[in-house]
Amino acid sequence: MAFALALVLAAQAAPTAPDYSKDASWLCLPGRTDACSTHLATTALNPNGYGSTGRSNVAKNPPLDCFYVYPTVSRDRGMNSDLNAVEERAAAETQFARFASACRTFAPIYRQMTTQAIAAAAIGADLRPSQNLAYSDVRDAFRQYLATRNKGRPFVLVGHSQGSWHLQRLIAEEIEGKPVARQMRLAIIPGFNVLVPQGKLVGGTFKSTPLCSRPGEAGCVISYVSYRTKNPPPEGALFGYAPAPGMTVGCVNPAKPGSTQWEPLDSYWFARSAIPVPGGPIQWSTEGAPPTPYLRTEGLVSARCVNDGPRGYLEVRINADPNDKRTDRIGGEVGAAGFFLPGWGMHLADISAPQGDLVRLVEATGAD
Repeated sequence: MAFALALVLAAQAAPTAPDYSKDASWLCLPGRTDACSTHLATTALNPNGYGSTGRSNVAKNPPLDCFYVYPTVSRDRGMNSDLNAVEERAAAETQFARFASACRTFAPIYRQMTTQAIAAAAIGADLRPSQNLAYSDVRDAFRQYLATRNKGRPFVLVGHSQGSWHLQRLIAEEIEGKPVARQMRLAIIPGFNVLVPQGKLVGGTFKSTPLCSRPGEAGCVISYVSYRTKNPPPEGALFGYAPAPGMTVGCVNPAKPGSTQWEPLDSYWFARSAIPVPGGPIQWSTEGAPPTPYLRTEGLVSARCVNDGPRGYLEVRINADPNDKRTDRIGGEVGAAGFFLPGWGMHLADISAPQGDLVRLVEATGAD
């Protein structure tokens, strides 16, 4: 029965391809009102409680562009999503809008693999046609962006999860070894394994694009998958465990590239999320409900990169203090059928936990 359902989903006709020469095929474009120009109301959450409230800003003349590919969020029927971007807009707002303070924002709407596709793959469906279709949209959008919208400017690639998967392929097929590689200042692609030989920075997923190894480095990759401290990836995990002999999963600490020590993170949390969290709903502060949809914490969470044989991951810990007013818990695990998926780690916190650090990385590379 389950396999038959997978075949039915795989056989459903894909939506019509988007036309990226039309602005309507883009979730975000510079100079217009959209998901990435939203001024996100955000309150500082400090040890002594809620602090000042501000809003994210949009830079007037940033020196570089950001090209974003969102993660798996579509609950549309079938293996590939339609182009009615509802969940997609919410993802772009939460994950990408803050980058508008550092770069011009571009985000194509694409026929991504849906949550049903991921479930169908788990019960035997062939995901390759669906993945190829989704990637073809990302590739076509990027080509159109370069041809008509980029005008020779430096750019940063930003993705998460499925979005990072597509951007990996884009780098390998459309950027590496080509003149456009000189324009790519950074690729921020957490939430999907980048494989490297153990002890090396390049040579697995990418032929010539290395993992970033120091602050301020350009032309390199920021990649990691997050796991809660004392809960490393199990053998065979989807994220954080390399299946190929001699390989490991690359990890770059977004707070300080090249570091293997604990580094405090600058975090932005969507405080009104209804996604299940281990231990139940979070009480963000003993002062009561958050006054704004987003909260910023500095140093509540720290992270370090761990590489241990085939395992490679960003170990995340909470710097809990039972005597202060802010939460001692954060979420990030992926729930399904009443339990949390052990091989996915803190996948949902990949962007939010170090988001302030990621934006600063873009600001730094734009200032060079």
